[in-house]
Amino acid sequence: MRKPIKFPQGFLLFIFIFFITTAFTQTNGKSIIDTGTIDGAHYRIDIPANWNKNLVMYAHGYNPSGFPGLFIGGAYDSANIAVYVAQGFAYARSEYSVPKGWALPEGVHDTEALREYFVKKYGKPDSAFITGHSMGGAITIESIEKYPQYYNGAMPMCPLSTGAFNQIRQAFDLVVVFNAMYPNILPSVAEMISGKASLIFPQTIISKIGSDTNNLVRLARMNEYRTSDMPMILLFTQVLMKDVSKATGGNPFDNTNTVYAGYGMDLELNEKAERLAASPEAEKKLNQYNPTGKLTRPTVLVHTIYDELINPSMGVVYFDNQVQKAGNANNLAVFYTSGEGHCNFKRSETRTAFAALRQWASSGQKPKPGRIQ
Repeated sequence: MRKPIKFPQGFLLFIFIFFITTAFTQTNGKSIIDTGTIDGAHYRIDIPANWNKNLVMYAHGYNPSGFPGLFIGGAYDSANIAVYVAQGFAYARSEYSVPKGWALPEGVHDTEALREYFVKKYGKPDSAFITGHSMGGAITIESIEKYPQYYNGAMPMCPLSTGAFNQIRQAFDLVVVFNAMYPNILPSVAEMISGKASLIFPQTIISKIGSDTNNLVRLARMNEYRTSDMPMILLFTQVLMKDVSKATGGNPFDNTNTVYAGYGMDLELNEKAERLAASPEAEKKLNQYNPTGKLTRPTVLVHTIYDELINPSMGVVYFDNQVQKAGNANNLAVFYTSGEGHCNFKRSETRTAFAALRQWASSGQKPKPGRIQ
């Protein structure tokens, strides 16, 4: 019998049952749970009895295929809902029309479709904010850049903020380098992309590496990861390669001109590295949504000090540079926490960051970036 997979801290496992039929209740002193389907995407709206006439739109993270109920970043986590509903906010979120696998374009479309539905059904809120974790953080950024007129502010959390191409290219290169360092442990990247490869789980990876961990230490350090997290990261990357290639219709990445350096065995590594050409159409699709830095609304970006899937350089630094380049640094404040693990935020930290965003949106005074205590 296969042992249950132990997901890294920050992976929030929650099985949520959607109801196909839609149920409406009047808002006069009673809470509302509104579920249904819009453009093929299941949704849920929670409106508390003490609704303050304000709205929070939530975008969930990547839901890897083959892992029932797993949403990276707390898709329908009750604690995340409680932060907002307990304060009187309506809280709306979509499962997306592609509920399993890579769904950034669908997430942007379906979240906006749900916002439009909410306004039509319940009226224009006094204020509206958008937030999301991981891939949902990318959806949050894209939405606030594309639809700023509908929101008072945004709060991307542990976001995929470098752009889908750049972020997933890091994962692509990581597995290419690993396979060159440790042949015959994982399938080839071409096999992963084809979707035909069987998954190799962490325990198998660990047993086949054995005591020969020097190169693994270097690979982890180059990507700002801990060596102990690498087996799970490599499992995650196998699924990600399959899901992204399925969503885009091919391989989005070309490493035929790439020179891998900094690993201490660079000549041998480059001679062994698997080389793949990109599908132009797949590359175009993956580049469909990339942050521009053109922020016109207050945006609070929240990140843990260590993240085993989106390191701070990829989750914070790149986007901050984009925003500064676009001349919009006055609309971005970055908060970090002492938390370790992907999207591993305490409820109090989420509440504090959201309070700072609301205060900023109402007063026009940008909060001081830094650690959330």
